[in-house]
Amino acid sequence: MKKIGILFGQETTFPPAFVERVNSKGEKDIVAEFLRVDKVIQGEPLGYDVIIDRISQDVPFYRAMLKNEAITGTAVINNPFWWTADDKFFNNALATKIGVAVPRTVILPSNQHPPDTNERSFRNLAYPLDWESIFNYVGFPAYFKPFAGGGWKNVYKLNSPEEFFQAYNQTGQLVMMLQEEIIYTDYFRCYCLDRKDVHIMQYDPKQPHHLRYVRNPKPVEKNLLEKIREAVIKLNVALGYDFNTVELAVRDGIPYAIDFCNPAPDADVNSVGTENFEWIVEAAANMAIRRAKSHKPGQNNLTWGEFVTSFANNKPLKI
Repeated sequence: MKKIGILFGQETTFPPAFVERVNSKGEKDIVAEFLRVDKVIQGEPLGYDVIIDRISQDVPFYRAMLKNEAITGTAVINNPFWWTADDKFFNNALATKIGVAVPRTVILPSNQHPPDTNERSFRNLAYPLDWESIFNYVGFPAYFKPFAGGGWKNVYKLNSPEEFFQAYNQTGQLVMMLQEEIIYTDYFRCYCLDRKDVHIMQYDPKQPHHLRYVRNPKPVEKNLLEKIREAVIKLNVALGYDFNTVELAVRDGIPYAIDFCNPAPDADVNSVGTENFEWIVEAAANMAIRRAKSHKPGQNNLTWGEFVTSFANNKPLKI
């Protein structure tokens, strides 16, 4: 019997719907359940062929446990090694190499020294930074946000250098990105599962959280939908995420990838709506079943993006 486990935290709608959907399909020798952890011993598995991870970004213990599971051959979705190493600034840099448009973005050192460091730890860092060049490159208005954060925490919209420095002084030890604002005509949030299944949702990030998914979407030109789908696939193939969302803002007909490092994206029926919820439950169930069927015991069953595999094989990145 092949087992699919889902690891989750405060979610109440997606995990039980996912388990029920997998089991309702009646696949021979495949069962889904809430993952149970009663002990974690080095190099020993918990007994799952596939694990869907929805919470380890907030629980370091779970992240370590999932790496141990991966070593024993479990197909962990998403890859816990890559997710640990990834960040939003790297994502933007990668996008520039695979032909996906992104806002002009720079990364900045934390305003305050990290623990156990002092000014001597930064002898390679110019002071002051070349603020004039940075501001000329990014422009204003701009967004200022953590390079590895999520959930719109510690995000500032800035209109001038003066506002920037006021915000910068409030960010403490956070490493932040300064990013061009894209004045958009359309905005989309897209689920991408298994690096091939894409669900495009009209989205309004300016609304309260529970109203951001547009309930009565307007028609969208086929050509624009194709551009969006192409960008979403390119990003997830390059990064290797099997469960992700990509946000794109459309300016002058060009989709700009705004946020595409969301490997535990919102899947709550109360925010995404019934239609989108039905899509994500069905697509996630099908993906987990495919992964269970292709699982090879004792082998590496993780997904690695083209960025990693191309370098490992000494080949150029082509997507």
